[in-house]
Amino acid sequence: MIVYRLSKSIYANDLSGKGAELVGGRWNSKGVPVVYTSGSRALATTEIAVHTSLANIPVDYCIVSIDIPDGSIMTPEIKDLPVDWSDVPAKSASQKYGDKFVNDNMYLVLKVPSAVVQGDFNYIINPRHKDILFVEIEDISSFTFDKRLFK
Repeated sequence: MIVYRLSKSIYANDLSGKGAELVGGRWNSKGVPVVYTSGSRALATTEIAVHTSLANIPVDYCIVSIDIPDGSIMTPEIKDLPVDWSDVPAKSASQKYGDKFVNDNMYLVLKVPSAVVQGDFNYIINPRHKDILFVEIEDISSFTFDKRLFK
């Protein structure tokens, strides 16, 4: 399965999860490494746009196409996620859910609904899982954001 990640070009080859580990995110606490990816280029773009100031159009970005093995994806039911998983800002319950996913280390990828685009999904990669060796970067291409997203 191909998933997509937008990142600064300097980090395009980095699947260590260090960036998310440093700051935390919706599905991980600070100190827990994960790689955030999306099911489409459009969702990856939208996920960046909602976290970016209108005054700071992202520059020097790449879109990374990543092949993840289908057999190691945990897909929880919406009813099994924390009730407030989509709140803005993200609550600690969703972070704890993601932390448990990483620490249990049973699956390589956690499929979660997007809080930004209903009906679409993000794929959280656990870089500590043994199957990380089967994750392959298929393509890295420069990416320019459409300025209309940041009006």
